[in-house]
Amino acid sequence: MHDKPSSFSIKNWSQDDQPREKLLYKGKSALSDAELVAILIGSGNREESAVALCKRILASVDNNLTDLGKLSIKQLTEFKGIGEAKAISIIAALELGRRRRGEEALEKKKIASSKSVFELMQPIIGELPHEEFWIIYLNNSNKVIHKNLLSKGGITGTLVDTRLVLKTALEVGAVGLILAHNHPSGTLKPSQADKEVTSKLKIAAQSLDIKVLDHLIVTEQSYFSFADQSLL
Repeated sequence: MHDKPSSFSIKNWSQDDQPREKLLYKGKSALSDAELVAILIGSGNREESAVALCKRILASVDNNLTDLGKLSIKQLTEFKGIGEAKAISIIAALELGRRRRGEEALEKKKIASSKSVFELMQPIIGELPHEEFWIIYLNNSNKVIHKNLLSKGGITGTLVDTRLVLKTALEVGAVGLILAHNHPSGTLKPSQADKEVTSKLKIAAQSLDIKVLDHLIVTEQSYFSFADQSLL
């Protein structure tokens, strides 16, 4: 009687079931999310293959890759067959995907609408557990020439350094500003502090012929635009 194999290693599967070979011969688009993650971890556990294990991990986050990317090493290693090294591989791969989305948004650069601001900033602040307040600096063609993290934590007028914002605008030659911050709670309703900060920066920028074009509240899935809602 043969001993039970210690794990369902991908290399022991039939060729049709091997994700690496499937990618090689059929292309990356032919693979499911579970198969792609299975390539990262290489093997499953005594009871299930790498793909089966990855299907179970994905099911725990409703098959949402964004939510998978939020899992910690501790949470991932709670799955039998996922050690620290495999957990790190999954986290690193998903972080690269998140950064790639950010780079793709940067390549567009020209801001044509509030949606394009959301596409630029969502990969940066949309999934953070804390608030961050950013300034996007634009030239006269509405192209992004600089963006800067102004503050972390809750937003109040005292946290917004107007002089620093305008100093940077002059240094980079900006003629337009877009304000953006995230709401980790998911709410899209602007607070009184959000409105006060917007007004404060708009009035200060006007003295230098610099326009505040919009202020976006960004969440994981959506956004609120002050300009779209005629609040500027």
